[in-house]
Amino acid sequence: MLPKKLLSIPFAILAVLSLLFTGCGTGSNTGMGSMELRMYDAPIDSASAVNVKIDKVEINRTGSANGWDVISTPNKMYNLLDLANGAYAVLGDTTLEAGTYPQIRLVLSQDSNNVVVNGKTYGLTIPSGSQTGIKLDVNAKIEKDINYVLLLDFDAARSVVQAGGQGSSQSKYLLKPVIRAKNKATTGNIGGIVNPTDAKAVVYAIANSDTLASTVADTTDGTFKLVGLDEGDYAVSIDPRNDNYQSKDSTGVHVTLGETNDLGTITLSQSGVQ
Repeated sequence: MLPKKLLSIPFAILAVLSLLFTGCGTGSNTGMGSMELRMYDAPIDSASAVNVKIDKVEINRTGSANGWDVISTPNKMYNLLDLANGAYAVLGDTTLEAGTYPQIRLVLSQDSNNVVVNGKTYGLTIPSGSQTGIKLDVNAKIEKDINYVLLLDFDAARSVVQAGGQGSSQSKYLLKPVIRAKNKATTGNIGGIVNPTDAKAVVYAIANSDTLASTVADTTDGTFKLVGLDEGDYAVSIDPRNDNYQSKDSTGVHVTLGETNDLGTITLSQSGVQ
């Protein structure tokens, strides 16, 4: 079985914002370009909802005397668990003057975020260091007439940290956002179908023993899509949550920029059947 990161409580994972975002072309100091921000999520087994309210999104520009500029005001609650398997929410779509934008900042509500575990809703407390906003180092190079799509992988499984006894009245949850940022133009995808659907499979893309993307196959038709992957070769591991089926691994799955590698239908064997 290939190594992978487990998607289960406890949530005590160090929140590390590891962000890579590179623009296309050589850059320009005149004209207008545009940027679209898409947020998606990796799955989590141990919660039925992770609700995060994003009030606004800000950006700063190299050489600007204005500091942070608001580029969108969603003022909206998002259930991160709805944004898996290729689904996403658009946090902003705006026109920007050509130039370099080092950072984006997500400003979250301080008292509306929550997680639902075993049917019970718990508030998500944001640590004091994040209360002014979640800063992401993106180094976005906006050029004239070019549309940049920034993919923000808001990893719920690593972002929710449990404190106190699990399932007790003293349970407390913290929101320490772990976000992976990618320029859509420099990534590709892996897709396919897992059969049978009642295997309730989780699909992982792994490189150098590190899980770089994961999703849950749709329980209706078995489809899955792993998005925002750098070009290169990956191992794909399919792990059924139904113990009646066996896991299945594939190696040498290639990702090409701007394309989706369709693996077709992958059939899982029943446990105990060779």
